[in-house]
Amino acid sequence: MTLPSIRKTLLTTAVLTAACLGAQAVPAAVAEDSGETTSRGVKIPAFYNPPAELPSADGALVRTEPLPLGLTLPSFDGPLPGKATRLMYKSTDANSKPVAVTGAYIEPTAKWEGAGPRPLVALAPGTMGQGDQCSASFALQHPITFNGRTMSVGYEDLSIYRLLAKGVAVVVTDYAGLGGTDRTHTYVNRVDEGHALLDAVRAARKVDGASVTGASRVGLYGYSQGGGAAASAAELQPEYAPDVQLSGTYAGAPPADLTEVVKGIEGSALAGALGWSINGFVQNDPSLQPVVDGYVNDKGKEALKDLSTMCVGDALLGYGFKQSKDWTKDGKSLSEIVAAEPKLQATLDAQRIGKLKPAGPVRLATGVADDTVPHGQARQLAVDWCAKGGAVTYEPVKLPNLGDKLVLTNHFGPLIVDQGKAVDWVTDRVAGKPAPAGNCGTLPQQP
Repeated sequence: MTLPSIRKTLLTTAVLTAACLGAQAVPAAVAEDSGETTSRGVKIPAFYNPPAELPSADGALVRTEPLPLGLTLPSFDGPLPGKATRLMYKSTDANSKPVAVTGAYIEPTAKWEGAGPRPLVALAPGTMGQGDQCSASFALQHPITFNGRTMSVGYEDLSIYRLLAKGVAVVVTDYAGLGGTDRTHTYVNRVDEGHALLDAVRAARKVDGASVTGASRVGLYGYSQGGGAAASAAELQPEYAPDVQLSGTYAGAPPADLTEVVKGIEGSALAGALGWSINGFVQNDPSLQPVVDGYVNDKGKEALKDLSTMCVGDALLGYGFKQSKDWTKDGKSLSEIVAAEPKLQATLDAQRIGKLKPAGPVRLATGVADDTVPHGQARQLAVDWCAKGGAVTYEPVKLPNLGDKLVLTNHFGPLIVDQGKAVDWVTDRVAGKPAPAGNCGTLPQQP
């Protein structure tokens, strides 16, 4: 067996071990004088507490520390998949105010065999939850968190490790308020998420020992919530981060039209995400609080509070298949309330992705049977981008309907089936290979 084959075998073993055997129970803890806080019994290191003052430059590092990966194996060239650094960096939120964002940079052990300097992929995680214990950087250290009060699985570790195995450096954002203990996570806020992802690139370039520089090609990668973040970042890059030139963006199952996504999530296994959305909207715009209070009953208010510290696993078990009408005073669903409330309509419309042309080539994938982040609105994003002259490769992932509203089937099925192709596509772009001709011309004939 050749040395590269040994490396790939070790990495594959590592990933499978994480999926099957890598549970790391995180014990309940009490906040200590060290500044550590707790979320549902999980100790959140003091690192995640933002300071009172932040640097002025977007992407400037606030602090770093070594991040021990929860899954690593020895190899001839060093530990696999690489050396990780926990990050806190400065970004700008949707209100044009400074915000501290956490994340992680991983310098791969695998050599980069492509053209040019080692490239960088900025990965936007899919839905992790709203509690600080749910962050993607925390999940790199604790692939599975379970203590009887919360449950989180670092499912993004698989895509991260696949990129690292190709010699691509990876920076992961936690987003504003996820990990960082100073605010509520602004779930599916396109500006907060797009800015956080672009600023993660800037931050990665400043990490001590990082091999990536301003000359390194950059790609964006994300699925579901992460697909929306990557799509938003590709739209915002020309104005917000002209110094971050994009070689390619993969946006899988992007929640581009939240009005339609709300309908898909309603009554699904991931119904708890409705609460995360409401909490995030109020965090971004406190003037929405009286509107929410006017519609939400006591049961709904308790659910919103409960969900604000939950991870995906908790929400699936605690709020899966719930109906939002049970949370409202008049028994109307959230979709019905949005349709009748102009302020809420404006809030969701402000999050619409597809109003701007994306920078660089984009690969947009969506499961044709996805009814959680509905296929129709994701396909419409491709239509909108094509109309603006975007270089779009539209990829409908055709799988059988595996069960209405079951988030682990119709929504996550395409994530698994398409991931290899998505990783290869992004790797080719950051290797400098020309993107395939977009297929906007044939889009009308595609599902």
